[in-house]
Amino acid sequence: MGLEEVKPAFNRDLLRRVIREADAWLSERDKVREEAIRIARDVNRYSGWAVTAVHKGDFDEALSHLSKASEAAKRLLELVSPYPELANAGFAASALAEYAEASIFVGVVLGRGLPTPEDLGVGYVAYLQGLGDAVGEFRRLALEFARRGEIEVAWRLLEAMEAIYLELRALDYPEALAPGIRHKADVARRLVDDTKALLIDVEYVSRLQAALREAEKRGSAEKT
Repeated sequence: MGLEEVKPAFNRDLLRRVIREADAWLSERDKVREEAIRIARDVNRYSGWAVTAVHKGDFDEALSHLSKASEAAKRLLELVSPYPELANAGFAASALAEYAEASIFVGVVLGRGLPTPEDLGVGYVAYLQGLGDAVGEFRRLALEFARRGEIEVAWRLLEAMEAIYLELRALDYPEALAPGIRHKADVARRLVDDTKALLIDVEYVSRLQAALREAEKRGSAEKT
């Protein structure tokens, strides 16, 4: 078949119909996307406030913010679930990971226990990402307790950090399947090592100071 036998067939009406359908498809998703982004901001905002409230020691405020984050996360999931391209979008995944992080941090610190993905209604990837990010918040709180001389609480927080790191490290999957998990495990390892070294130093200094105070008491008693 040569060029002289080519007979182009082009249906402009068909093209227009396809474009109209595509436009309607995109328009619907664009509206959903705008609303989803707004809700995702709420999820991020309330999740962040919940974490901050824990660090301030205001647990009632933390639970209030977390409740609002939970409501927003449910709305987000309901909105995007019919649209896989939006459910897997970066803004939605990031917001759900933030919510998981806040829920894990608040749940553990307030003695409510570790929430599961089913408890939160989030997927495994968002949950694992939240776990990894929670390690940094546990470290921050552990250092605050260490500063206040409450070493035992700091050690318990470190135990949670280490447990999370060891479990995440065991997940050896490609980035396309478990985005960010391997990196978060590497970061968690450094945070665990640094925190452990710091707590050992703090505990050593605390014991040394206690021993010096005891020696001074004995010295004062012998003089009298």
